[in-house]
Amino acid sequence: MTDFPGVAAPLAEALRARGYETLTPVQEAVLAEDLAGRDALVSAQTGSGKTVAFGLAMAPDLLEGSDRFGPAALPLALAIAPTRELALQVRAELEWLYAPAGAVIASCVGGMDPRAERRALERGAHIVVGTPGRLRDHIERNALELGGLKAAVLDEADEMLDLGFREDLEFILDAAPTERRTLLFSATVPRSIETLAGRYQRDAARVATTAERSQHVDIEYLAMQIAPPDRDNAIINTLRYHEPRNALVFCSTRAAVNHMTARFHNRGFSVVALSGELTQNERSHALQALRDGRAQVCIATDVAARGIDLPGLELVIHADLPNSPETLLHRSGRTGRAGRKGVCALIVPHNVRRKAERLLQQAKIRAEWTAPPSADEVTARDDERLLSDPALTEPVAEDDQAMVARLLAEHGAEQVAAAFLRARRDGRSAPEELRAPGEAPPRKERRDDFGDSVWISVSVGRKQNAEPRWLLPVICTGGGITKREIGAIRIQETQSFVQIKATHAEKFFATVGPNGDIEKGIRIAPVDGEPDLDSRPAPEERPRKTFEKKPFEKKPFKDGGAPEKKPFKARPRRDDADRPATDAAGKWTPPGKPKGDGPARPKSGGFETRPRGAGYGGKPKPGGGYKGKPKPGGGYKGGPNKARRKPD
Repeated sequence: MTDFPGVAAPLAEALRARGYETLTPVQEAVLAEDLAGRDALVSAQTGSGKTVAFGLAMAPDLLEGSDRFGPAALPLALAIAPTRELALQVRAELEWLYAPAGAVIASCVGGMDPRAERRALERGAHIVVGTPGRLRDHIERNALELGGLKAAVLDEADEMLDLGFREDLEFILDAAPTERRTLLFSATVPRSIETLAGRYQRDAARVATTAERSQHVDIEYLAMQIAPPDRDNAIINTLRYHEPRNALVFCSTRAAVNHMTARFHNRGFSVVALSGELTQNERSHALQALRDGRAQVCIATDVAARGIDLPGLELVIHADLPNSPETLLHRSGRTGRAGRKGVCALIVPHNVRRKAERLLQQAKIRAEWTAPPSADEVTARDDERLLSDPALTEPVAEDDQAMVARLLAEHGAEQVAAAFLRARRDGRSAPEELRAPGEAPPRKERRDDFGDSVWISVSVGRKQNAEPRWLLPVICTGGGITKREIGAIRIQETQSFVQIKATHAEKFFATVGPNGDIEKGIRIAPVDGEPDLDSRPAPEERPRKTFEKKPFEKKPFKDGGAPEKKPFKARPRRDDADRPATDAAGKWTPPGKPKGDGPARPKSGGFETRPRGAGYGGKPKPGGGYKGKPKPGGGYKGGPNKARRKPD
């Protein structure tokens, strides 16, 4: 029986049932006698067994010498992880580790049903695992009570601070009892982690394992120097050369993830993507496809890939260089786990080689500088795998002997071998031709001396607003060629014709596939001979329209002639008798309105200002009321509050 000193009896039983023979360095370090009951700040890399380590470390505080837990009530331990995947992974590890002790474990993570989580907390749990945001939400809603907490664990503490969870972590730790044990696990220990530990830990012990200072011995590091435009092609050749069961490609942005996912899917790879814009359901389906073998390549960002566990991951590719040595170690630690060998490839454009060298030096990694696999090397590797295929060495089954004899009799051994070769190569992406690092791009060829070529038809034209500037990259990406292999592009009304070099035609059609779909809604087909182009001349050859000026022509009237003009009739001159009458002073008086004999109305004297309260004609208005009547209180016919009423 394997003995695990310092491990509680039920947990030792779980380790033996799991197949453990020895503990990892970080697991042995947290079980040291001088750490019993103390807070600890542990730095350990991904894949070092730290989840089991803190499970073993907090067991004495939770069990208190007993072999089994009592009835579940308030949580005794709290484990906080930065992402949903890591939290669920921690829960799965703790479930089998504490299964013999009868522990009830609940999870509180974003993306799950919070009502189901609240019901689980109401029933009681010994250990709660969750993400910072969801845990804080349950505490604020009084669904999670931390009054009985004995141990708190912060897993990937540096990542949680980088993701902006400092405020949530402080809120959770402030809500927990001060008399508790706090364990911080972090890949690195920057100043922010030391500040957090100094505030929420008491007399914490610093634990640094050997794995922190050295790279994983089971990982082969390759630094591939490339020309900057060949990044995607170099990754394709690397995947084709190694043919891994599972591969993880790291990008720095979501846009790069989306671009590379579309590119690799178009090249025939079974690809899934992980980025922050995916829902929890989409992320779960993507990870399950990788574990089931339905997907081969996962393209992800650093944050999205944090905490994912892919058993048997054989290849990690850094499409974009990480910004820190810690991130490099964390990315690379996804492979080479549990005694398995793994390969880590860094795609390094020649203009950033100094940055890559500095990054490797800071991470204390010795990488082999090499070129990415060439097209010939990929083809040779395919031939080696084909010749060593177990299907060629297995004996012929008795039930198949009759069909084998018939195939050989009807088609011959050579034709059968060729069919087997085509079947094995079918569906595999053709390798890419790569340029040497620093090689200058070739000079642009003259289109009038393009050489032997073939024509293809594309199912979009002027009616679909097709233009060469967006049609060219679509054809290059879908067919795996460059613009140097494309000649003339002729846009027609409902379709377009593209000229392709004859030397690259076979590769182009093999990459596109038999369906001819190069993008959604765009399909290509080969054309026999020269295409039937429109007979319309080119714009510069079309004759310009001429316009002839027509002479002026009078339009006839509707009645057939011009109307007769009326003769001019002069007005009679007005004499003095017709003039209007004037008064004695010579002032004009309007006709029909004889001047009266009564006194004239006094004038106001122009625009003079009347005194306040003056009425019409200069009469004073006492109180300013209606018709000179005062308004006591300013109300309606009386007091200010007198209600209006209709007259009787």
